[in-house]
Amino acid sequence: MRAALLIAGLILAAATLPVYAQTPECSAYLSSARRICAAAVDGTRAFHPVMGVLASGGNPTIGSAGTLGGLGHAGFTVRANAVEVVLPDLAYNGAGSAVPAGDKFWAPAPLAEGAVGIYKGMPSGLLAVDLLGSAQLLPTNQIDNLTVDAGATTIGDFALGLGYGARVGLLREMGPLPAVSVSIMRRDIPRITYGDVPAGDRYSYGVDLHATNVRLVASKQLMIFDVAAGFGWDKYTGDGVIRFRDPTTGVAQPNVPVELETSRILSFLNLGMSLSVLRLTGEVGYQGGKDQNLSTEFEDFDTTKGKFFAGLGLRLSF
Repeated sequence: MRAALLIAGLILAAATLPVYAQTPECSAYLSSARRICAAAVDGTRAFHPVMGVLASGGNPTIGSAGTLGGLGHAGFTVRANAVEVVLPDLAYNGAGSAVPAGDKFWAPAPLAEGAVGIYKGMPSGLLAVDLLGSAQLLPTNQIDNLTVDAGATTIGDFALGLGYGARVGLLREMGPLPAVSVSIMRRDIPRITYGDVPAGDRYSYGVDLHATNVRLVASKQLMIFDVAAGFGWDKYTGDGVIRFRDPTTGVAQPNVPVELETSRILSFLNLGMSLSVLRLTGEVGYQGGKDQNLSTEFEDFDTTKGKFFAGLGLRLSF
């Protein structure tokens, strides 16, 4: 009987203290201060995979899965990825059970991508190898309440994130058969911070991104049109820094570090057409959702659901 009562008491205690279990970073705080801290911690975890799909997109060479054909061949692409973002209200004071929504918009992320042929592979296209690279351009002051780390490498008003990887051919496009390839990319994005506590916001969170992208892509050229489709797996890691102000005392609290790690699966479809030596391609895709067991509810943002994303690119191959 005593054992049963003890077990029941432990279950009840676990049910009534979800924030302690799910946001241990905030366990030193009480009441509304804890809820603000938890909202900021959960905000980093919810925003991180959105940042990941913005940086990574779907196809690493939009519009095609075919390798380039070995030494002497290269390709260059300018593209932009976009995903809908719902940012939480920075005036949240911890009084309610849900964080009100702030800005809602489709966030753009421009990139420049390159590919260089290294090995032609077998006649079937098997084991052909291309090296891949990317440069992500992040606006430093064009979006309200978003800033990029002051120590980040910049080009004009844009901070720079870099990526590198390789693509290996599995099949060359032949007759009715599509080109098929597999690729792996590593991308690193400097810390982006949402909110400014010294300027009066209740809280802020900053996150950087280290993404590993694996893609399996098939493509087919049909007269002047290109069609490509694929699946992928992404792993996102990074470090978050939380800052918030105690709503009762108004005093800014010490920084709260947060370790970030999650993964997502995704699928995508490309459709493009030839414009003489250039190819214009659009991309639509879906990043699968995942329940991260967050303790905070965000209005207009279901953190367990997946996200649609889109892209548009202009590619030159030679």
